[in-house]
Amino acid sequence: MAFEYKMCIVLRTDLRMSAGKQIAQACHAAVGASEKAKRENHRAWMRWRDEGGKKVALEAESLEELEELVKRADELDIVNVIIQDAGLTEVPPGTVTALGLGPEMSEKLDKVTGSLPLIK
Repeated sequence: MAFEYKMCIVLRTDLRMSAGKQIAQACHAAVGASEKAKRENHRAWMRWRDEGGKKVALEAESLEELEELVKRADELDIVNVIIQDAGLTEVPPGTVTALGLGPEMSEKLDKVTGSLPLIK
């Protein structure tokens, strides 16, 4: 099956979060992006959900790189959410840890995230 829609989750690798912390931040980004897209881009959200809800987890090397992704997503009118941590475990309060993008058409999202490596 070819997926026309996807969601991208981008995690900061410079923070050196544990695997569990990365997973929690990715989940926050996925839930936040889904909820926002359901309100703001309902048609794309429904198509994505009906296709099976494809998600791709990607790496960003810094806060600056994440901010550039947000800027490009805004320019293309792609739903996005920045995740800031509460600071109860591994990072200080308010640290930006992740970005959720979409769901949106894959080819549109690739204009923002196409050069990013998959998370390891």
